[in-house]
Amino acid sequence: MSTPEPLLVAGVGNIFLGDDAFGPEVVRALEQRPLPPGAHVRDFGIRGMDLAYALLGGCATAVLVDAAPRGQRPGTLSLVEAEPPDGTVVPEAHGMDPEKVLALATHLGDEPLPRVLVLTCEPAVVPRPDEDIAPGLSEPVREAVGRAVDALHTLIPVLLADPAAPAPPLGRPMESGPPHAAALPGVGAGGPEDR
Repeated sequence: MSTPEPLLVAGVGNIFLGDDAFGPEVVRALEQRPLPPGAHVRDFGIRGMDLAYALLGGCATAVLVDAAPRGQRPGTLSLVEAEPPDGTVVPEAHGMDPEKVLALATHLGDEPLPRVLVLTCEPAVVPRPDEDIAPGLSEPVREAVGRAVDALHTLIPVLLADPAAPAPPLGRPMESGPPHAAALPGVGAGGPEDR
């Protein structure tokens, strides 16, 4: 049996819902620019149960890559540290709300969860709940894919060297934020606002 990788990079999102495909697209771009050894890159899509089990697989750190409306200019990247679940969120075995996935992983395992960071991209278009399919990234989010790959190539070596290290700032037009609840990537209300 192989030993688990110390760091997991997880692309999350629905490839059929426009900008929600940001995470899987970043994972696909990383095939052309692989991360250093020790980082395991995987596209989880909308398979929350698979991600919950992967978080219990022994990695020291996980970086989730996802689209998340945070009220910023479309294409803005943010790096937030997920807070550990506090017991108020009900675990859900189906779906990919990161907060519920973390709660599910906590429910399934006895060991503490790894450190979880979330690299988010502000979507230009938030899919409506009644939309069945809306493939293709918007232009600002498509342009952010390459910047996200650059950001991961800066971030991952730091985390491999020291899983508890403070995350390096992303720089403009990206930002890094203070610790925040992992619910952010799953929130789907309101539209982005330019600053």
